[in-house]
Amino acid sequence: MTNFEQPINRLGSNSVKWDAILKSYNEENLLPLWIADMDFKAPAGVLQAYQKLLEHGILGYADTPDTLYTAISNWEQEHFKLAVRKEEILFFSGVLAGITTAIQAFTKPNDVVLIHDPVYPPFANIITTNRRQLVRSQLVEDNGHFVMDLADMEEKFKQHQVKVMILCNPHNPGGRVWTKKELYQLGELCQKYQVLVLSDEIHQDLVFPPNKMTSFFNAGDGFSDFSLQFTSMTKTFNLAGIKNSVVFVKNEKLRSQLIRKQEENFQQEINTFGLVGMEAAYETGEEWLAELLPYIQSNITYTMNFFREQLPKVKIMEPEGTYLLWLDFSEYDLSDKELEERFVHKGKVVLNTGVSYGPSGKQHMRLNVACPRVVLEEGLNRIVRALS
Repeated sequence: MTNFEQPINRLGSNSVKWDAILKSYNEENLLPLWIADMDFKAPAGVLQAYQKLLEHGILGYADTPDTLYTAISNWEQEHFKLAVRKEEILFFSGVLAGITTAIQAFTKPNDVVLIHDPVYPPFANIITTNRRQLVRSQLVEDNGHFVMDLADMEEKFKQHQVKVMILCNPHNPGGRVWTKKELYQLGELCQKYQVLVLSDEIHQDLVFPPNKMTSFFNAGDGFSDFSLQFTSMTKTFNLAGIKNSVVFVKNEKLRSQLIRKQEENFQQEINTFGLVGMEAAYETGEEWLAELLPYIQSNITYTMNFFREQLPKVKIMEPEGTYLLWLDFSEYDLSDKELEERFVHKGKVVLNTGVSYGPSGKQHMRLNVACPRVVLEEGLNRIVRALS
C-alpha cells in the first residue's frame, strides 16, 4: 500500500518544480503547486527495476526489447481496447519532441496549425518556433466544463486552410475527458477538411469514473488514417525525469514520413532508464495507479469544498481527468500580473498563470493537487492569504 500522505522533501534534487522556483521568482520559501509532476514516490516495481539495473553496474548502449513492445500493447488493449502492433509504435524522448517532429514531417513553414484556447502552452511554442502559423479556436464553457466550438473550428479550417490540429485529451488545463461523440464530431470535421490530428493523450490513465477515456483512433472508423496518438507512462507513474514517450502511427504512409524525419533529427532512441522504467511501470504499476486515482480524486473534492467555503468568488472547473484544476479569479478584478504578484509575494504560493495557456486564460490560474494532503492544505491557506 502506497503512502501518498507522507511529504517528501524534494529540495536539492534538481527538481524544476521545487528548486527552479527561486530562479523563476527570486522569492524565498515559495510553495509550488504548479508544474505538472506529482510529489509522490514512483511505484515500487519501477524503483526495484532501477535497483537491479544499477546493481548490474553496466550502463552501455541498450536495444529496445520485444518485451517492452508487448507491455505497451497489452496496456493499451486492456485499458483502452486499442490494438497496436509493434511496427506501429515509435519512441521519442517526450511527447513534445514527438509532436515537434510530426509538425516538421507533415507541414512546411507558414502552414497553419490549429490548437484550442486555452491549452498546454508548449503547443503554441512548437508551432511558432518552427515558423508555422498559429490559429486558436476558443473552447466554450458550458455548465462548468469546456466544450469545443465546432462551428468556429470549421470556419477556421476553411478560412486558414489548416493542415494540422493538435488535440489535448484529456484536456490540460481544463481536465475535460472528451467523449466518444465529441471526438467523432471533431474527427468528421477534420476528415472533411483533410486536417491531420496530433492527439496528445499523455493523461490517458488519469481519468476518474464515471468518465471514460476514448483514444482518437477508436472514436470513428478510419480515424487512424488521418491521426497520430502520443502518450507516455511518465505522466501516469510520476516518471517525468526519465524522458521518454511513444507515438502510435497506424497509417503506413504517415509512419514512413515520421520515421524519415525522426532519423534526420536522430531522435529514434530513448535512454536505458526510459526503456527499463517504461516496461517496469506497465508490468508492475497497476496497483499503484489504482491507489493513486482515488487519492487524487479526494484531493480534488477537498479543494472544491475548500474554495466553496473559503473563497466562493473563485470559480473552479472540476476535472474529469488529470490532477489539474482550472481556477477563475475574474471576480477579484485583478490583472494577471497583479494576481501573480499577490500569490508569489503575499501568499508565497506558485500556480501556473492562466494567460500562458492562451488569451482566454486571463485572470485564471492552474492548480496542481498531486501532493500529500498536508501540503495541499498549506497551499490553499496561502491562496487565502494572497487574496485577503
